[in-house]
Amino acid sequence: MTDIELHWRASPLTRAMATCAAVALGAAVLTGRWELIAFAAPVIAVLCSLGWQRPLPRVSVSGTPPQQRCFEGERLQVTVAAHADDGSPVAVVAGAPAGMTVDGVEDGQAPAGSVQVAVKAARWGRYPVDATVRALGRGGLLEGIGTAPAAQVFVFPVAPPQSTALPRTELLDRLGTHLTRRIGPGVEYADIRPYVPGDQLRTVNWPVSARRGALHITERLTDRAADVVVLFDTYPQPPGPATVATERTARGAAQVVQSALRYGDRAGLVALGGRTTRWLGADIGARQFYRILDTMLGATDSSYESGTGTLAPRPALPVGAIVVAFSTMLDTEFALALIDLRRRGHAVVAVDVLQGCPVEGDLDPLIDRVWGMQRSFMYRDMATVGVDIVAWPDEATLDQAMALLPERRR
Repeated sequence: MTDIELHWRASPLTRAMATCAAVALGAAVLTGRWELIAFAAPVIAVLCSLGWQRPLPRVSVSGTPPQQRCFEGERLQVTVAAHADDGSPVAVVAGAPAGMTVDGVEDGQAPAGSVQVAVKAARWGRYPVDATVRALGRGGLLEGIGTAPAAQVFVFPVAPPQSTALPRTELLDRLGTHLTRRIGPGVEYADIRPYVPGDQLRTVNWPVSARRGALHITERLTDRAADVVVLFDTYPQPPGPATVATERTARGAAQVVQSALRYGDRAGLVALGGRTTRWLGADIGARQFYRILDTMLGATDSSYESGTGTLAPRPALPVGAIVVAFSTMLDTEFALALIDLRRRGHAVVAVDVLQGCPVEGDLDPLIDRVWGMQRSFMYRDMATVGVDIVAWPDEATLDQAMALLPERRR
């Protein structure tokens, strides 16, 4: 439960009584009939008893369940209740911020002092369900009104089903589903070579051996696994196109994580912004997908680690991990974090979610051209140090943008 701070004022009953007393006194003065004061005396006595009434009640609000998670477009039911410590009745109304719809549910099972609502949001984010309460105190002479969050709804982004390509780089020596150029256990044909003592007999190519009169074996390309860590930009963005573009950062991060976990790779997340960093180590499984979404929205402190600084923590990235960053590329500290990851030996790809100039309004075409040239220079400079930046146009999907990744240099 959360204690709510009420703002007290005169109740409708107090205002009605004061109006009646004022009318009686005014009539007595205007008509000269002082016996009319007898009608105002009891009312004035009740108003004067304000200091002798019971203390103001303390009201607390709660939501059942206190936290809920869903995807975009899903409906959830939340019960918002309010309780006064003196047992007096409390009226409660549920509300939500812009972007979330709240509809009442008429089922007749909600207890007194509570209301059951159905909430739905079309965009990912954190949405508090607020409770606006109205309580009476001092014998009904005062009315208290206040608002406080009763529950939290975490709306996860819906990731498209398309798989995203990963940078072509040396993968870890761990069996997986990504085809490499290394010779080893696998199913893809690589070459045929003469038999060497120590080779397994099941690799012998008997038709070729019979034709050449000596044992030959079939070499195959091995499949390896990857560690994928998504770098999520949470730095404050200027209002306008840059703020609007941040909506796609969560969708892209969810799509990359979903694609990696689908192929059996380990996936993790680092939310970098300001002086506080949230990160979740790489792991596999469907449960990891929801833990990453919790870390992305900061849903629960128990699911992720936190730290300070402007660089990605070393424990958050396994050796040889592939880093895919989503950002507007407007903050210098975020760019320095990408360069630092490249110096550690990671393959780093940054997805630029910002399209066009971040300044709103009608601008001179020359400004757009200058801005485009500056972005192209930034792409070139970052590629020089080993950080490839991929533009994500509005009309293209993420898998189409990631398909244009260049060959990763050693």
